[in-house]
Amino acid sequence: MNKLMEGTLLIIDDEKDIRNLLAKMLEYEGYTVRSAETAKAGMRILGETPIYVVLCDVKLPDAKGVELAGEIKSVSPETEIICLTAYGNIPDGIQAMKNGAFDYLVKGDDNDKIIPLVSRAYEKAGLQFRIRELENKMVRKFGFEQIIGDSPFIKQAISLAQKVAPSDATVLLTGSTGTGKEVFAHAIHAASTRVNRNFVAVNCSAFGKDLLESELFGYKTGAFTGATKDKKGLFEEANQGTIFLDEIGELDQDLQAKLLRVLESGTFLKLGDTKETQVNVRIIAATNRDLEEESSTGRFREDLFYRLSVFQIKLPSLNDRREDIPLLTEHFAAQFGLKTGKKIQGISKEYSDALKKHSWRGNIRELRNIVERSVILCDGDTLTKDLLPLDFDKSKSGSVSGIFDLKEVEKQHLKMVLGHTGGNKTKAANLLGIGLSTLYRKMEEFNITA
Repeated sequence: MNKLMEGTLLIIDDEKDIRNLLAKMLEYEGYTVRSAETAKAGMRILGETPIYVVLCDVKLPDAKGVELAGEIKSVSPETEIICLTAYGNIPDGIQAMKNGAFDYLVKGDDNDKIIPLVSRAYEKAGLQFRIRELENKMVRKFGFEQIIGDSPFIKQAISLAQKVAPSDATVLLTGSTGTGKEVFAHAIHAASTRVNRNFVAVNCSAFGKDLLESELFGYKTGAFTGATKDKKGLFEEANQGTIFLDEIGELDQDLQAKLLRVLESGTFLKLGDTKETQVNVRIIAATNRDLEEESSTGRFREDLFYRLSVFQIKLPSLNDRREDIPLLTEHFAAQFGLKTGKKIQGISKEYSDALKKHSWRGNIRELRNIVERSVILCDGDTLTKDLLPLDFDKSKSGSVSGIFDLKEVEKQHLKMVLGHTGGNKTKAANLLGIGLSTLYRKMEEFNITA
């Protein structure tokens, strides 16, 4: 058995014979062992390498082992400590355990207990170190460092999100489509105490009412034709973790009432069930609609709006943070260059200037798509203006499209995308970055047939 690749054991004892004896015993069992005769030397080793288990005398020349246990835990919470005490000093061992030690041994009397005790402590520490590494990976992949930008607006949004993340408060993310609401939701979860639990995301506009209810809350066998076995809903999947409800403004009124009950009591009824299901879930919701206005007109429940908006964060549009466009462009160019096997080393001034002048209705999602297209078309190592779509400049302020009011521009854009997809509404909704029900609503609003 070789534990070298996992973690190391540390023996801190000022008696050389004791250190050597323990080291030989543990090395024979396959452990990697380091030794120190003082607390100072032991703490130095602890700062150099991951230590799974510390065997520490309660009386050291430069410290009390009882107090040292607490100090070790403050530096490395995952490390487990076994205190070594002489006969008659059992109270010291007990006090050390109160300070965070795993257990204690009486020197000379408990030699036969050392290996089993170290094994249990090592196993516990190994699990704790693995959990920490998983949490670190989650933070690196989804943390706030993945949010790119130095503009005042985005910095303010990040600051608010960082403050609310450690709590269990419900968060409502608002802002235009494509501003990065799901990225923020992931970052909040990654910085929360629920980081090692499930993060479940659902787009409320992607399903019809009945299907969404069964997806969110699940159902019992026989609840409806085809319900041949029990199904867990997404709220159960997210239990102890976080659920992200995107496009919450599209939620049907009946489901709004059911969601309100979850927020108030943490309970809900599955379809076909008579017994309530209890969950502990943190809710992060997002919308590109003005829920306050919609609640005042009765299109959205006012009581649900107030429960969802315990902590609101408005994400800025890309047009409000144009100074971040170069940073985002470089990031996407490197990302898609890696995916396509191209080394994009430069971005021309003309290309960058065109992006800065563009009116970004699709926000970061639109910029991401433009850069991806440019990288695919690029034959060299520099993104140049000729890689942009031919009609790209037409959306600039002061161009032909500027003669239309905002609704007319949106109408024409919807018609163009629907024409591009040959009337395929699912593809059109995906290209626009909106839910299918949102597309239907806008088509009805603008009297568009396709």
